[in-house]
Amino acid sequence: MTHLQLISSMATKPLLADLVALYQAQAPGVHIQVESVGGVDATQRVQAGEGFDAVVLASDAIDKLIASDHVLAGSRVDLVHSGVAVAVPEGQSAPDIASEDALRQAVLAAPSVGLSTGPSGVQLRQLFERWGILTQIGSKLVQAKPGVPVGALLARGEVALGFQQLSEMRGVAGITVLGPLPQAVQITTTFSGCVPHSCTQPDAVRSVLAFWASPACRALKEQHGMTAP
Repeated sequence: MTHLQLISSMATKPLLADLVALYQAQAPGVHIQVESVGGVDATQRVQAGEGFDAVVLASDAIDKLIASDHVLAGSRVDLVHSGVAVAVPEGQSAPDIASEDALRQAVLAAPSVGLSTGPSGVQLRQLFERWGILTQIGSKLVQAKPGVPVGALLARGEVALGFQQLSEMRGVAGITVLGPLPQAVQITTTFSGCVPHSCTQPDAVRSVLAFWASPACRALKEQHGMTAP
């Protein structure tokens, strides 16, 4: 039996659970255990040299790990593209988000706006700055703590409008997902897997990542609101 320990950010946790099951169904001699934490925490633990066999994070975080020589150069495999969705607490009236201007007005009108600590949160701030409203709305922006989904803030009524990747919004009780960001301002994050230097079975990990990037996993990714690269 081959045992592999993988660390990932929270954004891919549900998807990876299904990808692991799909892989193990055709490779019963491989057991994969996944620990999902905040992306910043995951990056720091890989940098600290913890004994992981694989890491799945946003591609920019993976590239930084490659640049700092904490993972094997050439081992990056792009697994999914993930877009950002907009949601409100269940029962709350739904603002119009069909166009860029409508979304801007919805953000301005909301008494509080929830963002993630991940890549989408950073890019949304950049979008608000480009719109010229970041200073105006800064006091009502609420950033979820690492590992805490924006959907949880919405469900608890802590924010009135929330943004996070669709994959993390789906299935959260107590919220209503309004839909994806308008195409003109959609924020797409690529999540990639790679092999850290702490890995003792790199060939086994490469086989897993190659399968997860294959057409055999395309439908599963779409079920989670993501698309194949």
